[in-house]
Amino acid sequence: MILDNFDQNLLELLQKDCQTPLRELAETVHLSTASVQRRIQKLKSNGFIQANVAVLDPDKLGQVITLLVEVQADKTHTADLELLKAQFSGPEIQQCYYVTGEADFMLILLVPSMRRFQELSDTLFHHNPNVKWFRTMVVLERVKTSLEVI
Repeated sequence: MILDNFDQNLLELLQKDCQTPLRELAETVHLSTASVQRRIQKLKSNGFIQANVAVLDPDKLGQVITLLVEVQADKTHTADLELLKAQFSGPEIQQCYYVTGEADFMLILLVPSMRRFQELSDTLFHHNPNVKWFRTMVVLERVKTSLEVI
């Protein structure tokens, strides 16, 4: 599927607010409501739209500490890395990236307390035979967080 300007505009609008009424989207991109509905369905079926989600405020939900954790694996064979990827997919881990450089993984965690992070550290890192080292940074302020792509 090749995206035209209408598709690009729809994606830009939907990533800001996926609950925008079809009528409003249609007016903004200058198409009929039916055409917008068909295009959105096509964007979903072709994988351009992966999910419709609500962006939550972690502070209001008690997840007041954000941590960035770099992890270097001890063994980097495919099976070992796949196991680490599975271990780094728990609910407290908001994002996990397999990266280049000194570390192999960059994790973003949300936790309610340092005690909870200590428990997670023991489970995920200290007692994990495939973690060579990890380095943690505590976020002082979330300056910008976004899921926007375009």
